[in-house]
Amino acid sequence: MRRPGGTAVDGPARAEPGTRSAEAEFAQVRAVADAICYEGYLLYPYRRSSPKNRVRWQFGILAPRPWVEADGPVPPSVAGAAESWRQHTACLVEAASDALLRVRVRYLQVQGKRVERRVPTRDGEGIWEPVESADLGGELHLSFDEAVEHETDIEVELADLLAGERTFPAGVPGGEETTALAGADGEALRVVRYRRPLAARTTLSAHPLADRPGAHRLSVRTENTDDTVPPGTPRDEALRHALIATHTLLGGEGVEFVSLIDPPAWAAPHADTCRNLHTFPVLAGEEGTRRMMLSSPILLSDHPQVAPESPGDLHDAAEIDEILSLRTFLLTDEEKREARATDPRAAAILDQVENMPREVFARLHGAIRSLEPEGNSAARTSTSTPVPAAAEPPPDGDDPAPARATTPWWQEGGDEGISPSTDSVLVAGVPVRRGHRVVLRPRARGADAHDIFLAGRTAQIAGVFHDVDGSVHLAVTLDDDPAAEVNAWYGRYFYFRTDEVHPLEAEAEADADADADTGASAPLVREPSQHAKQTAPTRPHPGAPDHQPPGLATAAPVTAVHDRLRDRLQGRPKT
Repeated sequence: MRRPGGTAVDGPARAEPGTRSAEAEFAQVRAVADAICYEGYLLYPYRRSSPKNRVRWQFGILAPRPWVEADGPVPPSVAGAAESWRQHTACLVEAASDALLRVRVRYLQVQGKRVERRVPTRDGEGIWEPVESADLGGELHLSFDEAVEHETDIEVELADLLAGERTFPAGVPGGEETTALAGADGEALRVVRYRRPLAARTTLSAHPLADRPGAHRLSVRTENTDDTVPPGTPRDEALRHALIATHTLLGGEGVEFVSLIDPPAWAAPHADTCRNLHTFPVLAGEEGTRRMMLSSPILLSDHPQVAPESPGDLHDAAEIDEILSLRTFLLTDEEKREARATDPRAAAILDQVENMPREVFARLHGAIRSLEPEGNSAARTSTSTPVPAAAEPPPDGDDPAPARATTPWWQEGGDEGISPSTDSVLVAGVPVRRGHRVVLRPRARGADAHDIFLAGRTAQIAGVFHDVDGSVHLAVTLDDDPAAEVNAWYGRYFYFRTDEVHPLEAEAEADADADADTGASAPLVREPSQHAKQTAPTRPHPGAPDHQPPGLATAAPVTAVHDRLRDRLQGRPKT
C-alpha cells in the first residue's frame, strides 16, 4: 500500500520455517528493554499530585513533525531527551549472503484515563460528566494518563535491503474502552480509557563496505508521519499522537553486529561515519556475543544488564532500589491510597515493596563489583567485541595500525586526543579553556529549567568536554557559589553549550569600545561578582586536611565513578 506523499510501505517479510522467532531471540534482553520503555513512566512517590509526575514522558518521543518543528528544526544529536519526529540508527554488521534481519520497534502509546459521573437531566436520560476523582465505597478513582506498550516486528532478508530500502508500517489504531463502576448508593460512575491513532513508519536500508567483504552499514529510521496536529497544540494533547520511549532491537540469522563504542581496528573508520539521531545502538545480550543490538534513547554501554539484586522495575533505570523501597515504606496510608488510584503500575510497585521478603530486601543494601577486568590491568584487552585472531597486513607493507587505547572511558585519557583540562574552543571569536571566566546565557528554548535561573551569572570554566555526537559542552563553577570548592573537588559542574556562554574578555572589550566612544575610562576586566569572590571560601580551603574536604576521602572514588556512570546513562558529558 502507499501512504500520503507517495512513500511505498511494504508488509513485514516472513522468516523461513524452522528459524527462531523474534520473541525467543529478544527474550534475553527484555528486562533491559523494559527498563528503557518505562524509564520515568511514574516516579516516587508515585502519586498524581506529586509535582514530578505532572510533566511526563521525557525520553524517545517521536511526535508529529509540524508540532515538533513549530519553532525550527530539532538540532541533530544522539540525545534522546529531545522531542523529535524521527529516530535514526546506524550501525555495522557482518553478515552471511543469506542473512535474515530481525528488527523490533518498541514504544508506548499514551492512554487517557477519564473518570466520569452520571448527572441527571430534566429529560431523565442523564449525561456523563468528567471528574478529577471519585470515591466509591472507600475506593479512590483518579483521572490520569496511562500508557499501552506496542511492538512492531520486521523480518527481511539482507539481500532485499541491498537491492533498495524497505519501508514498513509501525503505527497503531486508536481505541476506547469503558468500565462501569456501580456504587452501593446507586451512584453511577464509569472509567473511560481512550487512545488516539499513531501514524508511523520504519525504513530499513543496508550498504556494503567496500574494504571489508561481508560487512555492511545498516540503517533503521522510524518516523512519526502524523500531519493532523497543528503547531501550538498543548503538549499533553500532542503527545497523544506520539510514540513514547521509542527504542529498537536488532538481531537475526547469520548476522554479527559490531560495537560502535569499542570497534575493532578495521571497523573504527566506519564506526565514525555512523550518524545516530536521538538514539544510540549498543551490543546487547550476553557479554562477548554480537548477535543483537539495542538502540536506545538513553545512552548505555555494550551488553547492559539489570542488576541481579534488583527485585523489580521502579520506573527509574538508574535507581537505588534500597532508598526508593525504604521511602515507599514511609508513605502514609492516604498517600498509598492515592498512588494505587493513580496507576496500576504504581499499585504493583507498592505491592512489590510491601511483600518483599527480608532476604531479598537485605540484598538491596549493595554489592561491590570491580570496574576493572580481572587479571593484570597492563595486559587487559576489551571484551566487548571479539578481535580477529590475525589481521591481514596492509597492502603497502606498512606497520600495522597501533593498538587502540585500553584506558577505561571513565578515567582521564580514556578518549584519545581529548583533554578537558587543556582543550580550548572558540566562543564569540575568543579561544577559551579551563580557568577562563564567562557570563551564562542559557537558551530560551530547550535549556534545562534550572539553567534558566543562572542567566546573567558569571562562572569559571573547569573543562572543555567533547560529546559523543561532536558537540562541545563547557563545565563551569559559579563565581558566587559557596559550595564551588566542594563541587569542583567532587567533579560536579554545571554544563553549558558554547552558544550559551559569553567570554568576559569579549564583554570587557565591548565595554572598552563603548567607553572610548563616550570618552569614559573603563577597567580592562569587568568583575560583576567581585563581592562574591571576596566572601566565598578560598579554593582550596587552607583548613582542609591535604586540601580535601574532611571525611570525604573514602567516598570520593565511589562518588566519582557513580557520577560518571550516571552521566554515561543519561547522555551528559563525562566528568
